[in-house]
Amino acid sequence: MLLKDRICIITGAGSLRGLGRATAALFATHGAKIAVLDIDLASAREAAASLPGRGHLALKCDVTKRKECERATARVIARHGRVDVLINNAGVTAPERLMEVSDALYNRIMDINMRGCFHMTQAVVAYMRVARQGSIINMSSVSAQRGGGVFGGTPYAAAKGAMLGYTKACARELGPDNIRVNAICPSLIDTDITAGRMSDEQRRGIIATIPMGRVGTQADVAGCCLFLASELSAYVTGSEIDVNGGSHIH
Repeated sequence: MLLKDRICIITGAGSLRGLGRATAALFATHGAKIAVLDIDLASAREAAASLPGRGHLALKCDVTKRKECERATARVIARHGRVDVLINNAGVTAPERLMEVSDALYNRIMDINMRGCFHMTQAVVAYMRVARQGSIINMSSVSAQRGGGVFGGTPYAAAKGAMLGYTKACARELGPDNIRVNAICPSLIDTDITAGRMSDEQRRGIIATIPMGRVGTQADVAGCCLFLASELSAYVTGSEIDVNGGSHIH
């Protein structure tokens, strides 16, 4: 097992068909103990209860609120004594075009995606530094690399782009503490975010542009998270790993 007895926090992991939940399930099969953080406590509890193994924890956390991130992290420390892995997965998208974006929408997209990543990273790093080890994985997007995507408009691309710069800066700063920081950039993945938002014709058109001939799955992203969380990637930090089937090769 690649993550035996590792303590992993995954934000936004309550959604039934989300990347966070799929990653939590894979990590648990590899022996990890998961703290499922979600703004919806009922969903977090259901997700934690569905995981194989023992010692999992469900916590309510609005990542836009610093105190909630600190409180949730403290709960994990009180239960397990350390945090080995953080996955900043909580996020939202919006398709609005530039001149349709209100201040409220811009703030929401930036706050949940980028500010939440910032809050959670700060919350865990103090503990990781004491242990002199840790892996932080930030869920960015192909939208950050190519300037928008199928469902991501300007504020989403801006937030996910900020996450890439933040990932590299954190990797440089935290490397001496043996804390690795990396980002994953998925393209179109079959999750609740995309469900019901495109016609069969649109879907076929998108698939026609993907060299591997299919839309990505939750498992595709979860497997990449497993690599970055485990010792298989012990010398990988500051990277952005594409999970896009070749749809954006750069």
